[in-house]
Amino acid sequence: MDERRLEYLIQEKKYVTLKRELEDMNEVDIADLLESLDIHTGLLIFRMLPKDMAVDVFSSFSLEQQRNVIRLINDKELKDIVDELFFDDMIDIIEEMPANIVKKILLHSKEEERNLVNQFLRYPPDSAGSIMTIEYVDLKKHMTVGAALAHIKETGLDKETVYTCYVTDMNRKLEGIVSLRKLVISNEEDTIEEIMDRDVIYVHTHDDQETVAGIFKRYGFLALPVVDKEDRLTGIITVDDIMDVIDQETTEDFQKMAAMSPSEERYLDASVFNLAKHRITWLLVLMISATFTGGIIRKYEEVLHTVIVLNAFIPMLMDTGGNSGSQSSTLVIRGLALGEIDLKDATKVIWKEFRISIVVGITLGIVNFFRIYLFDNVGVFVSLTVSITLFVTVVMSKVVGGVLPIIAKKMKIDPAIMAGPLITTIVDALSLMVYFAIASRILHI
Repeated sequence: MDERRLEYLIQEKKYVTLKRELEDMNEVDIADLLESLDIHTGLLIFRMLPKDMAVDVFSSFSLEQQRNVIRLINDKELKDIVDELFFDDMIDIIEEMPANIVKKILLHSKEEERNLVNQFLRYPPDSAGSIMTIEYVDLKKHMTVGAALAHIKETGLDKETVYTCYVTDMNRKLEGIVSLRKLVISNEEDTIEEIMDRDVIYVHTHDDQETVAGIFKRYGFLALPVVDKEDRLTGIITVDDIMDVIDQETTEDFQKMAAMSPSEERYLDASVFNLAKHRITWLLVLMISATFTGGIIRKYEEVLHTVIVLNAFIPMLMDTGGNSGSQSSTLVIRGLALGEIDLKDATKVIWKEFRISIVVGITLGIVNFFRIYLFDNVGVFVSLTVSITLFVTVVMSKVVGGVLPIIAKKMKIDPAIMAGPLITTIVDALSLMVYFAIASRILHI
């Protein structure tokens, strides 16, 4: 169903047909359709949905839509949603909602859930504990396969995933894992202890979510157990939650690479003032740092006055240097994020970027020499000055662009900060110093 079909059924008041067609759709697609309507019409359609489907649609709404729905529905409807929500989804909602809406949600939660919510909210915002869920299947090692399958059938409906089951002792200490596939193909008389995998990969509650994302990407897990400092199973993180984290971390890196303060607000939902606030800080820093470039030009005013034509090539040199540095930094930053590059690889990165820069610099320098000499009619020495400067600038830019993100990582600063705008500012200053130094030597100014 598309928006046109939805609007037609609403205008014609064909609600029975509308309800039937919505029930055949995916919950995520329904959420997108309802968000395109005004909130009151959307709520009217939302109330037509079967209870189980309504909960899944609610989970797929944007935070703004969830906030609007909670404000408008009655207490019974809210209780029905809260009772059916997976626990990690409830935590995500509570973390983002205003205090009055949080109070309304908690009012309709069970006491045990309220205690767990308070416990979860104490975890650091970007930690494994803050994104885990407590809805997992736990087994005991003395169980038989038959008893375990019966246990899964009895409790699995309320769990977020049943594909991996976790074996714990009486103190909730994680002893092993067993997949649903292994359970299904094993003899019913076998015990869980006989078939479980004791080599368990897990994370701790206070591990950074970026570390967790790296483990998911490395091993291709559907779920990952989370333990406390005493190795007791506290919860699990599922692949759908970590995909959100990966999107969030990638967006944050892009924002930092573009010299903006990270923001989780959607672009169209954010106010003009907030967007400006996130951009202006770094722009001020970069603008002030660019005064170094102006200082270098003023220092060599005599050179520029003597050979006026040198001015014409400054933008080209600065742009090429900035672009060269950005290419290297982008690849290294992404390599660090994906775990393809480690801190110990700094020497390898420098050596590789140096060799790349030699190839690129020589190519650009030769092409640039003949372009300036043949078409700009500035003479051999000026052409040579600009081309040698271009070569040196490219070499410097690529080495600097490759090494700065690794230095940032070493200093426990997000490498994304060492991206385009910052590297361009640094390279601009270096390229001008090289340019005027070479010009002074070759042109004897």
